[in-house]
Parts: sequence; C-alpha cells; structure tokens
Amino acid sequence: MSLIVPDIRPSAVARINPVAKMLAAILLAIALLLSIDWVSAAVALALEALVLPFAGLSGRQFWLRTATLWVAAPLAALTTVLYGKDSGSVLAHLGPITITDGSLGLGVAIGLRILAIGLPGIVLFATTDPTDLADGLGQVLRLPARFVLGGLAGLRLVGLFIEDWRFLALARRARGVGDSNPIARIARQGFSLLVLSVRRGSKLATAMEAKGFGSDRPRTWARASVFGAKEWGFLALTIGIPAAAITVAVIAGTWKFVLS
Repeated sequence: MSLIVPDIRPSAVARINPVAKMLAAILLAIALLLSIDWVSAAVALALEALVLPFAGLSGRQFWLRTATLWVAAPLAALTTVLYGKDSGSVLAHLGPITITDGSLGLGVAIGLRILAIGLPGIVLFATTDPTDLADGLGQVLRLPARFVLGGLAGLRLVGLFIEDWRFLALARRARGVGDSNPIARIARQGFSLLVLSVRRGSKLATAMEAKGFGSDRPRTWARASVFGAKEWGFLALTIGIPAAAITVAVIAGTWKFVLS
C-alpha cells in the first residue's frame, strides 16, 4: 500500500468527486482559520469524528496516515503554552518560561485546530485516486490539461520514493559502502535519491512530450468526471460543520475574528 497512491476501499466518501472533496477541505480550513479559539476547534473536531468513519479507511490505514499529525499537534500546543503570549493569571514559572491562562488556552486551541484542519484533509486525500482527481481538475474546474497531466505524472512518481529509498539502501549495503554514522548515511542516500528522481523526471518529461502531452490543443478525456447532487450535498454537509462550530463559539463568547 502506497502512502501517496492509496488502495481505495469502496465507501460513501470515496464515491464523491475528488473536486468536491478538495473544495470541502479548503472551505473547512478557511472557516477554522478565521478565529483561534478552543471551542470552535473542539466542536468541529467532534463533528468530524462522527463523519470520518464513513470514509472507508480501516483503523490501521487511519492511524498510519495521520500519525505525523498526532505528533505535530501536541508539540505545537506545548510550544505555544511555553512560549506563547502571556495573558491572564500566572499558572507556573519554569525558569525564564511563564505559563499563563492565555498561553494555555492558546496552546489548546492551536492543537485542536491543527487536528480539526489536518484530519479531514488527510482522510479525504486518502480516499481519492490521483487519476480521478486529474479527471476532475481537467473537466470540472477546466484547468489546463498540460498542468493537470504533469501534476498527475509527478504525483505518481512520488509514490516510488519509498521503494527507491529501500533499493538504494540495499545497493549500498551490497557494495559494502554502508555508513555506520546514520546522519552521513541518510545524507548520502538522500543525495542519491535526489539524483535518481531528477533523472527519472527528465526521462518522463521527454516521453510525455514525445507522445503529445505537452500540446496546448484541447484534449478529450477517457473517463467522464461528474459533479452532481451528491457532491453539492457533501459540500453542504462540510459547510455545516464549521458553521455549527462558529455558532457555538459565538454563543460561548470565545470566537474572535483573527483580523480584528
């Protein structure tokens, strides 16, 4: 199973047009960035928890794909608590570091907001086939076919990085040039991966140009990308999540526009 090109399982979310899923993730992120308060983030996260099980990801797939987010969110929250702007009463002194009510609340809000924005994006992307996404970008959003097909080809190549890294490690070990220093090994192997990626990308670009993919003439598409009632319903559901979160936060008195 590739982290870039996933094994899509049949589900209600997987059958939604990828353009609708992309727009839903963008709208949700924009709405949640209008304010930094813990109430709206917590409400949005709770509502998302009710919807995400219908995405079709198994427990292993979900935790594997969102693992970095579960590490990044607490670290960001902790950093904000320790070094964020002090306000309110002082809760603790840790040498030059001061923890206050304001920094603690801001840290909790940052951590919850990272999860509320990141989880839907990761899950929606994990239920999207890159080819379906390219079809949607080209047919629904009318983006230039040259840009769409180039992006699709690049995304497909990114899925080979993990295999390339493993083969490079095996090749270096077979030649007896494996470094005992892990930092030096990662640096040298990373440079080899960069060179390999540039060469492969150049060959692919030449091959696509030779086959006419670089032409600006209008193209036909093998598969139709339909944006219908279920996509509009999905967008309405997605908009309802931040709308409910903002409403609860306004009623609770915690919502504050970031630019005010």
